Amino acid sequence: MKRRSYAGSDYRKALNIHDLERIAQRRLPNFVFEYLQGGADDERTLARNRNVFADYLFEPKTLTRVGPRDLTSTLLGKQYAMPLAIGPTGYNGMLTADGDIKLAKAARDAGIPFVLSNVSTTSLEDIAAIEGLTAWMQIYFYRDRDYVRKLVERCRTADYDAIVVTTDSAIYGNREWDVRNFRKPMQPTLRNLLHLLTRPRWMADVLIPDGMPTFKNLGDLLPPDKQSVQGASAIIGQQLDPTLNWDDIAWLRDLWPHKLIVKGILSPAEAEQAAAIGADAVVLSNHGGRQLDHACSPFEVLPEARQRVGNRCQLFIDSGFRRGTDVVKALALGADAVWLGRTTLYGLAAGGQEGAAHALGILQGEIDRTIGLLGVDRITDLETSMLRRAVRC
Repeated sequence: MKRRSYAGSDYRKALNIHDLERIAQRRLPNFVFEYLQGGADDERTLARNRNVFADYLFEPKTLTRVGPRDLTSTLLGKQYAMPLAIGPTGYNGMLTADGDIKLAKAARDAGIPFVLSNVSTTSLEDIAAIEGLTAWMQIYFYRDRDYVRKLVERCRTADYDAIVVTTDSAIYGNREWDVRNFRKPMQPTLRNLLHLLTRPRWMADVLIPDGMPTFKNLGDLLPPDKQSVQGASAIIGQQLDPTLNWDDIAWLRDLWPHKLIVKGILSPAEAEQAAAIGADAVVLSNHGGRQLDHACSPFEVLPEARQRVGNRCQLFIDSGFRRGTDVVKALALGADAVWLGRTTLYGLAAGGQEGAAHALGILQGEIDRTIGLLGVDRITDLETSMLRRAVRC
């Protein structure tokens, strides 16, 4: 009998993240799934992010008296249930109603941090009000520095633990599949509108009664006549500032008194510079393959970045993580935690808050099992020596 993956729509029957991905595709309209799924240009970076994990193989030890596993991890001075965080992803309200809130609550219940996107459909104040949540806030550097300053003040007033400044989006990436799906910004083509009619459950969840969700943290940036999704999409592209440089990071470091995380670094030398300038953490990232095509994977630069940064700041990583084995490999090479993007969004799209929680549960089980099979019972016992580079013939 031919092997067949799960082909239904019940997120609870998903055995892995790939199952959740397929369920999400069956639930979402084409233009929404493409927004979630797509990368830049020929999507070579997108593919590399997944393929790179095959370059490293485990070397387990089997006679080590493994006991109950301990996944707890200390991130920015606080202890969490496992070495994961849900990273910033924009426009989550297009996947399901109140997507950011559902995702944040899934993170809280799993005992990990949640990072709210600057282009979220939920206000940063509403996320900060979720009891028991560790909330970090992403910001972009726009040309309007007064808006950036006001956003930082809002984060301070709302008592955010950390700010995450994203550095790799100062010039917007070329996501061709997104462009093909729209006639104008946020106006789907006729073909996509017809496909939308095959997704009545999504329409009932997202579009009824208020229509497409809007950006909730851009009010001070947008002119009064550009508050709609279409208007905001155009303004955001115009406001992104390609002159972003280290002076801006230093300015933000002086402005923000709490934890500062610099995200979007691929150069180990820049990771070292971020540590020197006072960043509390660096996120090695190529924006999930959505910005520069033919970029290296963050996983490939991780060992050198760890060596350069040392213990001066923590080192996080994202882009392409789908399995617990991927996470464990990154931890063994020196990462302090892995940030999740599409992985938890598949769960969110497939089953709302419960679907996102299911995705986190899958990863937790895979991480737990992997370190046990490697012969250790604590995350902190992972070592680079447990990995071997694959030999290619």
